[in-house]
Amino acid sequence: MAQRIKVLVLDDDPTGSQTVHSCPLLLRWDPGSLRQALLHPSPLLFLLANTRALDPQAAEQRVRRICHALKPALAEAQAAGFMDRWLIVSRGDSTLRGHFPLELEVIEQELGPFASRLLVPAFLPGGRTTKDGMHLLYGEPVHATAFAQDRLFGFSSSFLPAWVEEKTAGQTLAASVRQITCSDLEAAPEALRERLSALPPASIACVDAERPEQLTALGEAIWACERQGQRFALQSAASLINGLVPLPPQPLDASGLAGLRRGPALPGLVLVGSHVPLADAQLTTLLAEPACIGIELDVRKVARVVFGPERHRLLASLEQSWRQQIETVISEGHTPVVFTSRGELHCSSPAERRELGKELAQLMARLAGGLAPRLGYVISKGGITTHTLLESGLKAPWVELQGQLFAGLSLVLTPEGLPVITFPGNLGDASSLRQAWTLMQQP
Repeated sequence: MAQRIKVLVLDDDPTGSQTVHSCPLLLRWDPGSLRQALLHPSPLLFLLANTRALDPQAAEQRVRRICHALKPALAEAQAAGFMDRWLIVSRGDSTLRGHFPLELEVIEQELGPFASRLLVPAFLPGGRTTKDGMHLLYGEPVHATAFAQDRLFGFSSSFLPAWVEEKTAGQTLAASVRQITCSDLEAAPEALRERLSALPPASIACVDAERPEQLTALGEAIWACERQGQRFALQSAASLINGLVPLPPQPLDASGLAGLRRGPALPGLVLVGSHVPLADAQLTTLLAEPACIGIELDVRKVARVVFGPERHRLLASLEQSWRQQIETVISEGHTPVVFTSRGELHCSSPAERRELGKELAQLMARLAGGLAPRLGYVISKGGITTHTLLESGLKAPWVELQGQLFAGLSLVLTPEGLPVITFPGNLGDASSLRQAWTLMQQP
């Protein structure tokens, strides 16, 4: 009898399930929710921690709470015979933004011990590959892209050992970081297992990947080590998950997923909170469609209200005005595209920036939540925007991942059956948002 495994993914935003299908994504981790989720037949369980939206202290506290909740739930599931073995993955951004190594350290403290750490940032459908320790975006070193200029999570090197040294503030030197190369991944299975087993205790190893077969070999070696009592702390982007849990083809193709729209007469809604240059280009392309009408949320105006007097009254007034604009667009038979004004507003501190981002995401979530019973679908672009929509706007305790509308673009269903397309800020090309909208609009 095949062993029943579970790969638990602590996801720092809600888009990390972008290579898999047919599994639950939890937004709550109370005992009852975890118990039900662990009974789900899928070998995958995602816990949407949304830590990328938090400051380091809050991120640490959230990951610790999740681990505290998981530990007894996992023990109970194993004792009851529902599960034989499990692995845990800290899923982060494929363009290297996030709270590394903080989240992995908390996981080690709460659910360890672990033999060593593996860093696997490849996301192959999105062109994120790693070769000879260099992390690339469609062949370009990722530190040369706009993502490396992130004001909260920026970095200066694409060479992963140097990136680790930078992110650990020199506590882990680049020279001490081990490398698992493509040649290692293409060696005989026993040789790769021995390569992993020989990693020094508590070391960090960065892993190359250019092809899915390499990550499949890595996944098999990780499980082989686990069966011998050697577990690794895993920090990865989405593609490693496929190596750990090979899945059958997803049940529905793109047309089948688009067919989950609630009633052809019900309108769609598009939210764009991401502000990276790629999101700007995608928004411009979408708004060139005559049936898509833009409604701009002025970030400067919101900032003045959020950090000024009479915050709640003035914010409610702005919200009412934008809600009326959305209602008008829907009544005219068009798709409202609600977006924050483009560019990044300069904030006086990271805390102020996070506060403004939180208020903007909450505003968009309230606008969408009030319309939700009358919507056929929602496309939500940006991780923080999407998590806030699911948790606060739609008040979903969980969603069920159906599959990928196209490579890297997930469609989930809420408990009420509303399809939500969770669109990462860094995914696709200039036409991808329009492509997703066109698919969801098909008769």
